[in-house]
Amino acid sequence: ITDLPKDEYVKYMDNIIVKTMPLGALGANCYIVTDVLSGECAVIDPGDYTPELENALRDKRIRKLKYILLTHGHFDHISGVPALKENHPEMKICISAPDEACLNDPKMSLADGFAPGSFRKGAKADIVLHDGDKLTLGQNEIEVISTPGHSRGGVTYKLGDILFTGDTLFRFTYGRTDFFGSSPADLERSIYRLFALKGDYTVYPGHNISTTLSYEREHNRILRGIR
Repeated sequence: ITDLPKDEYVKYMDNIIVKTMPLGALGANCYIVTDVLSGECAVIDPGDYTPELENALRDKRIRKLKYILLTHGHFDHISGVPALKENHPEMKICISAPDEACLNDPKMSLADGFAPGSFRKGAKADIVLHDGDKLTLGQNEIEVISTPGHSRGGVTYKLGDILFTGDTLFRFTYGRTDFFGSSPADLERSIYRLFALKGDYTVYPGHNISTTLSYEREHNRILRGIR
């Protein structure tokens, strides 16, 4: 694969493209993940449905829109789900069991507190996820790792040597734990569970820039405690 735009990165056996697109009022990172060999594509955390997102999904390398993968159910990560599903009904909405209700509950999704009136239409999960579940993208396996704490049902998606951590783990920091359903103790356990993974991974977080697991093991503020 050559001549990729600067905002795309080729990962995992040279056939996975990750395109980062901050969307929505809080600029949450939406990721468009494409397996070039099969043309299968997953959209992770669409915080809005915009013409830019739709144009990105028309990339000639994308031949099948397969999943809408949600790391958790907060409004800034799911607000684009209803329109994306309406325009591409073949895509399967995937969210963890504890956060499933966020798709239709503006209180649980925090929409009421941060963006009153923004919640207009909900969505129904097609696949309810649990720890250890596996999905396929082409010949690649996406593993679901339960990482609660920022929300009750936060998950991390592991694809080869990539981690999509949502608002669990950021570069040098971690997600807030002062929301409804949050737990500092759970978040701490979740992050140390990620740290315990063998080897290094590229970390694509829910906000801000990417990092690596090796860097976070040495420099993340979690090492000083979050309580």
